[in-house]
Amino acid sequence: MRRIFYGGWSITVVCAIIGFMLAVQFRSVRDSQSAVPNQRLEELSGRLIQVEEERDELAKQLEILQRESKAAASNEIVSELQIQAGATALQGEGIILRMDDSTRVAKSGENPNLYLIHDDDILRVINELKAAGAEAVSINGQRLIATSEIRCAGPTLSVNNVRSAPPYEIRAIGDRKSLENSITMRGGVAETLKVWGIQLEVSSAADVYIPPFKGTVKRVYSHVVDEK
Repeated sequence: MRRIFYGGWSITVVCAIIGFMLAVQFRSVRDSQSAVPNQRLEELSGRLIQVEEERDELAKQLEILQRESKAAASNEIVSELQIQAGATALQGEGIILRMDDSTRVAKSGENPNLYLIHDDDILRVINELKAAGAEAVSINGQRLIATSEIRCAGPTLSVNNVRSAPPYEIRAIGDRKSLENSITMRGGVAETLKVWGIQLEVSSAADVYIPPFKGTVKRVYSHVVDEK
């Protein structure tokens, strides 16, 4: 956005210079005609031609600056859309969570599935991270985007149609304190999972790497329309 700001400022300066030169040009001609009525027309014509050439050159520079400003704005928009779509790898401060099934043995009559990680457990963690301002999230190397699915597939977890087994590593980029507090706060998801012995470790990091989305996105029923 800084490039766009400088481009816009440059365009404003060029426009101001053109307007100033035109004003000086016409005033000079008017004053010269009234003060020195016998001044040679050739001299005035020469001065007028010179000013017009300088004006045309400034107009060309203005056109170039306008094109550069539009190109910079377009590049900024494309870059932001690629980030939001998960098409670009990201790196920044954040946290890394490691989740694993409980090591406890189910008591007689208990459902052993209570001691295993399920998709709703992962979803609770992801929702808390997003609510805390996570800018990007991945699960076992799978970047989450708007169309990502998280579901149980037998004893494994399917993310973006890629299966993986515990332990699960969840990476999130954002404010480290906010992200960590969203998981470890009293009565939060970590405390709830601990009741069943689900193992959850949280560590903050200055540089968390999250890979780009590697799948494909297909639209069948939706299409782009102009806003009315």
